[in-house]
Amino acid sequence: MELTITSRTVDPFTVIEIGGEIDVYTAPRLRESIVAAIDDGQHRLIIDVQKVDFLDSTGLGVLVGALKRVRGDGGSLDIVCTQERILKIFEITGLDKVFGLHATVDEARAAHG
Repeated sequence: MELTITSRTVDPFTVIEIGGEIDVYTAPRLRESIVAAIDDGQHRLIIDVQKVDFLDSTGLGVLVGALKRVRGDGGSLDIVCTQERILKIFEITGLDKVFGLHATVDEARAAHG
């Protein structure tokens, strides 16, 4: 399965939309995209995983690493997800307590009011 990554700005946030599978093979591409955004000065990220079909521990590691980087710069990283099977992964790992999980990009933006 292919991994698609697109990025757009919804001031003051950068929304990174991901589709496909995030696994040991595709996670490095995701990491590169997120690091590039952070290096460009984007420290308020919303990661939209609505079109993700599969997420493994390598992908979770990329998201946790990105969260640590943006928080270190006073930023934020929120996740947009309504898929039960992906939400379950966050719940089982306890990461639902670490990430802000939201149903929509607008909801994620509003959480930072």
